[in-house]
Amino acid sequence: MDIFEKLLKHLGPIGEHSDRAHGYFAFPKLEGEIGPRMNFRGNEKIVWSLNNYLGLANHPEVRATDAKAAADFGLASPMGARMMSGNTNYHEQLENELSDYMGKEATTLLNYGYQGIMSAIDAIVGRRDVIVYDAECHASILDGLRLHPGKRYVFKHNDMEDFDKQMKRATELAKTNGGGILVVTEGVFGMAGDQGKLKEIAAFKDKYEFRLLVDDAHGFGTMGKTGAGTGEEQGVQDKIDLLFNTFAKSGASIGAFISGEKAIINFLRYNMRSQIFAKSIPLPIVVGHLKRVQLMRQHPEMKAKLWENVNKLQNGLKARGFNIGRTNSPVTPIYLQGDIPEATAMCLDLRENYNIFCSIVVYPVIPKGQIIYRLIPTAAHNDEDIELTLNAFSETKAKLDQKVYEVAEIPMV
Repeated sequence: MDIFEKLLKHLGPIGEHSDRAHGYFAFPKLEGEIGPRMNFRGNEKIVWSLNNYLGLANHPEVRATDAKAAADFGLASPMGARMMSGNTNYHEQLENELSDYMGKEATTLLNYGYQGIMSAIDAIVGRRDVIVYDAECHASILDGLRLHPGKRYVFKHNDMEDFDKQMKRATELAKTNGGGILVVTEGVFGMAGDQGKLKEIAAFKDKYEFRLLVDDAHGFGTMGKTGAGTGEEQGVQDKIDLLFNTFAKSGASIGAFISGEKAIINFLRYNMRSQIFAKSIPLPIVVGHLKRVQLMRQHPEMKAKLWENVNKLQNGLKARGFNIGRTNSPVTPIYLQGDIPEATAMCLDLRENYNIFCSIVVYPVIPKGQIIYRLIPTAAHNDEDIELTLNAFSETKAKLDQKVYEVAEIPMV
């Protein structure tokens, strides 16, 4: 069989809807300045789909720094991988400042978060080692696990009884193999918004020998007294052996970093294939990151404003009877019942008649018959944005319950 012919016969659970979804429900185009109000298909919408938590995307100091750095250096500089010809004082300055912010000995930059954490997992574990991970870990972590030639055990999401059970199995196998154990979880789970049980997992270090890798992409800048993340929030930052973060959310940019003991970070720096064999992060992005970190640390009012809006939105939803699950972070899911055509019809109504733009999550990401709207409040939203959104969801939820959105297939827009 022609391998391409096979692909065209099986487009995938999401791809099979591409003829109707593309350009509207999938791959939509938001235009204008990044913020809580943007244009979609020529009309202004209140946007809840961007991880611009602190509102840094259009902060005047950020925009000015980005523009000047682009003019000073251009996107080509530095050329080559960092190991060969792409290192600069700015890269090292950013790593040092991030280490200080995270309370860790050392940090290494990653040009992309997704491939970065995959590559870190690949570098850390060998065939004799065992990985124990949370069932709801991000796709990038799961893809990293696929690279592991050894055994891995999954524990039920945030279930410490099951974690204990899997750690017993992992400990026995690691002892037999002569290997070690890497535990992988998240600071904030990006779909449900609940924090990982970092404090509880760290307490198991008294019982088992393992190292802890935490993906805190949604916690960086949003959680903890200083914004250093969920480990700081839970008082166990020092118990996290490797702390992964990204600039793609609170940092309103691209790229990532991983922090930990100096010797281990140095090992990763010389062994992560995705960094050794890839171009260094361009200088305008690095210099822009320096400004973003400075603002995060010197302006706690940005995080305070974020949480003011988080509480108004989440409390408003709960007061109106919405199920927002177990979130204890800015990530705000709204759980509803319905199939894919209903979900898209409701989403269409929200966008076209209420001017609310937010993301829907449906099968196969979640079980059939369920709908999740995931809202991301930011420091840039205001009370009017929140009130209009609450009213829109109250009205469209009533329509959903009345079967107004029952359609045979995804609407063609």
